[in-house]
Amino acid sequence: MGYYDGHHKPPKKNSWVYSTVLGVVIGACLFMFALPTLSDLNLLPYNVNSQDQEIANQSTDRDVDFNNNLQNLNVNITTQITDVVEKVAPSVVGVVNIQSQSDLWEQADSEAGTGSGVIYKVEDGRAFVVSNHHVIQGADQIEVVLSDETRVDAELKGSDLFTDLAVLEMDSTYVDHVIDIGHSENIRVGEPAIAIGSPLGLHLSGSVTQGIISGKQRAIPQDFDQDGRADWQAEVIQTDAAINPGNSGGALINMSGQLIGINSMKIAQDAVEGIGFAIPIDDALPVINQLETKGQMTRAYLGVEAYSLEDISQVEWRQSLQLPRDIEEGIYVRSIEPGSPAAEANLEPYDVITHLDGEKMNNIVDLRKHLYQVKQVGEDMVITFYREGSKQEVTVNLASQQY
Repeated sequence: MGYYDGHHKPPKKNSWVYSTVLGVVIGACLFMFALPTLSDLNLLPYNVNSQDQEIANQSTDRDVDFNNNLQNLNVNITTQITDVVEKVAPSVVGVVNIQSQSDLWEQADSEAGTGSGVIYKVEDGRAFVVSNHHVIQGADQIEVVLSDETRVDAELKGSDLFTDLAVLEMDSTYVDHVIDIGHSENIRVGEPAIAIGSPLGLHLSGSVTQGIISGKQRAIPQDFDQDGRADWQAEVIQTDAAINPGNSGGALINMSGQLIGINSMKIAQDAVEGIGFAIPIDDALPVINQLETKGQMTRAYLGVEAYSLEDISQVEWRQSLQLPRDIEEGIYVRSIEPGSPAAEANLEPYDVITHLDGEKMNNIVDLRKHLYQVKQVGEDMVITFYREGSKQEVTVNLASQQY
């Protein structure tokens, strides 16, 4: 009978298995380390390459292939935008409004403001620049600052309040570039647009911003006398290309480098970004040509002091004007200028104009736009109006008025 006393363990039945496995592992390790040496001594019938050698060989092969196919690469970063800007930028200039200021001791000239302009024509040694009326308003002298910072004295040929356009004339000696004139009628919402000008002053002259055409034929109310009522509605191009103070009068161009608008104004509200406006070039050209040749705008003239019906209380509509209840919009005539077309047509104070040439007139802006943009001097115009509640009609022959 056997026993176990804690000092001697009985032999294990599977000890030979462990010995065999251990021998195989040791043998494999020795073979692995010895294999490269045996290969180097050519004692094996084949060649053995280690993983490091394989990677090194592949790397060497790639290096050789790279060196054999080495080429000088010219990376061209010029884009269509840079080409367009390079072409157009010299024709966009700075405009300096210089006004005389005097005190008890002396009189001095100082810069009252700066803006931008576009050289659109060179003829007979003279260069012509279009800018904004508000840029040169009140100027005693005007300077044009070219793209190379050369300053040239300029003469005001004429300006127009309603379209916010002005034409300047100067010596063309230093002028090498004239902008190409495009068309604004066929522009499309969403197409790219580039604005060039001098935002925030001449130290940023030639600044370029890019965006798209955000809208066409936008009607923006204009209050010239700051009385809180719209005196005019400008039809403009809307763009999200940044237009800041100083950009006024600069160029809005298409991707062909053609002038499609004259940058004019920006909604200056903290909550609004990316909304700028430009005068469409198709609308601007007739005004530019008249300012250049005549020095002022000549428009059809009626000769009335009038206000929108909405500017007076509805109580007066019924009591003083005796308007029918179905009349809710129109133009109230306050006074008639002696000798004017309105006086010759026997219009009277308190008449309410509702239609011109059969077109409904909602307010004073509609009347002005019909006179200034539709009618010509010397044409007849049919006026439909109410007098003491009675609907009447009269034809007037329009005279001229210069602005």
